Amino acid sequence: MPMATEGAIGNDELATLKLLALDGALDSDVKISCANLAADLDASTQTASRRLQHLDDADFLTRETVADGQWVAVTEAGERALRAEHADYRRLFEEHSTISLDGTVTSGMGEGRHYISLSGYMAQFEDRLGYEPFPGTLNVSLAAESTRTRTALDAAEPVEIDGWEDDERTYGPAFCYPATVVVDAAEYDRAHVIAPERTHHDEDKLEVIAPVKLREELGLDDEDSITVRIEVAP
Repeated sequence: MPMATEGAIGNDELATLKLLALDGALDSDVKISCANLAADLDASTQTASRRLQHLDDADFLTRETVADGQWVAVTEAGERALRAEHADYRRLFEEHSTISLDGTVTSGMGEGRHYISLSGYMAQFEDRLGYEPFPGTLNVSLAAESTRTRTALDAAEPVEIDGWEDDERTYGPAFCYPATVVVDAAEYDRAHVIAPERTHHDEDKLEVIAPVKLREELGLDDEDSITVRIEVAP
């Protein structure tokens, strides 16, 4: 599916976004002035104003100008950018971390079965994952907190499945993250989270592949609670 592209910001804007988040803009609207922000940044008022404009243009910040300043709030896109930075620092200073994503089992639209079964992907799955996946994906609808936590995957190193083409069309790459599926006391650890791109399209949805039909292996039905764990190594 087409992926939405968010704006890009530089390190200076990211530092400004972090400062605003520390001042409370991650949780609610906060009132600021360019003069005070400039003092906190040790920069000119014009520089502070320009950085706010860049963050606004990139959809990382919302702003409402009032007579004595402006109200600002970090958007979901801005929060994702900050969480990606957090994941990078964790990767630098921790030996490893575990991303635990909670959600419920849901029915897909059958697209996973079609694409996974294509020969151009299947040969790479066998070579790079070490197994031939069951022709279909386990679809998981993530809880709100896990939707935010999912951005920590930016610090994980996926197994990349190359894009390819046949006589009819071109197929894009896929990225697979080794995962363990946990249901109550049962675990299955030979699975992978699969994503068509390293983006956050449909970030509240997760697709999992394995050499077995996970619904049958773990006795799963729609709406059953599930946890998917991904180990992130430095």
